[in-house]
Amino acid sequence: MDVQKAIRMAVDSGEVLLGKNEARRSLHTGKCKLLVLAQNLPSDLKLTLEKEARLAGIPYYEFEGTSSDLGGLCGKPHPISVMSIINEGDSDILSLGKKG
Repeated sequence: MDVQKAIRMAVDSGEVLLGKNEARRSLHTGKCKLLVLAQNLPSDLKLTLEKEARLAGIPYYEFEGTSSDLGGLCGKPHPISVMSIINEGDSDILSLGKKG
C-alpha cells in the first residue's frame, strides 16, 4: 500500500483532524478511527498518545516521515505531528493501524 497516497486520499475525501489537541479530543470522544503519529514526535508525547489510543481501543500508525512531511501531505505549509482519521473517505488507510 502507498501510505502517502492513502493519507492524501483520506485528507481529500474523508474527515481528518490535525494536531495533538484535536487528536486527543477525538480519542476521548470515540470519534477517532485511526491515529497517525509523525516519526519525529517527541517520545513522551508519543508514549502518551499510544497509551490513550490503546485504552480507547483505537489503532495507531507511526508515519515514516517527519511532521513537516506529514504537513505537506495534508496540504498544510506547517508541520503536523499528529492526525486523527475520523472518516477514511475513499482511502484504505484504516488497514495501516495496529493496536498496541
